[in-house]
Amino acid sequence: MKRKLMEILACPIDKYHPLELYVFEEKEEIVEGLIVCPKCLRWYPIRDEIPEMLPDELRKEKEDLPFLEKWQHKIPKKILEEGKPFNLKQK
Repeated sequence: MKRKLMEILACPIDKYHPLELYVFEEKEEIVEGLIVCPKCLRWYPIRDEIPEMLPDELRKEKEDLPFLEKWQHKIPKKILEEGKPFNLKQK
């Protein structure tokens, strides 16, 4: 994902803008990272350079929780504990 994309992205749930970006791996583009809506605390993974900004009902817990666990040392505590639709505290 290109960093410039953050200028136009809004939360698909509450339409909030601007969103927060956390980069975990970057080459020419962001390979892995996290997009966070500070208003509703929803988080969206960036995997293989693609931001996955799906509504809650289309998200898969069995894919999203391992992503949170893998990068938990780089993710804000508030998202790990209170993030939607999934977080590590609910396990």
